[in-house]
Amino acid sequence: MAITKTDFMRGMQCPKMLWLDKHKPGLKVIPPEIQERLDAGNDFGDRAMGMFGPYEEMTVYRAGTTIPDKKAMLQKTQEHLEAGTPVICEAAFSNYNNYCAVDILRKTERGYDFYEVKNAPEVHEQFVRDAGFQYYIMTRCKLKIGKIFIVIHGPDEDRPFVPVDVTREAKGYYKWINDHIWNLNRMQKQPEEIEAEPGAQCSNPYECWYYGYCHGETPTDDPNRIHTTDRM
Repeated sequence: MAITKTDFMRGMQCPKMLWLDKHKPGLKVIPPEIQERLDAGNDFGDRAMGMFGPYEEMTVYRAGTTIPDKKAMLQKTQEHLEAGTPVICEAAFSNYNNYCAVDILRKTERGYDFYEVKNAPEVHEQFVRDAGFQYYIMTRCKLKIGKIFIVIHGPDEDRPFVPVDVTREAKGYYKWINDHIWNLNRMQKQPEEIEAEPGAQCSNPYECWYYGYCHGETPTDDPNRIHTTDRM
């Protein structure tokens, strides 16, 4: 049990959220409007894969499931890096089992630039931290990274994808990530539930999917919420 990009971002918002993800995922409740936003983001990311033309996608699923086969993805990614594939999507990297899958890697004379795709009209700091985590993992895997971009949606279909250069800001998070990733790794493994008082972190930067649990709501308190046992 190590830390993925999603684990890190959720754990930094609230360590109890990460602990619940690992130990009590059946308590997760996703509001319908959030699920719609997640689905739209996935669709936007799928379309963005082709923004530089032909590409190779690294996604591999475990047989008979929609669960990513990380080991197979890591191997496939390494093969394409060695082959010099110009554009690699969902490239997988792991360092001490800490893991990320990068939306788009584009080969350059410097090594690779990478692009994190977000279905949003502007860049938020949370997106930059997200990219910083991926830079941290890839750098520790000895991949040479040049520029880092957040891809947001453009004004219309004539310009659907707008890359924003966040290289300096994202690379600046390296030490911050290193200072926290190992503590989160240890914390998520502890058998005792993390204690955390409800507060601003329950909805900032995202509403926590365990909001009802931590605020003492019963599953029937809000009929508009979707209850799920799926893992992230």
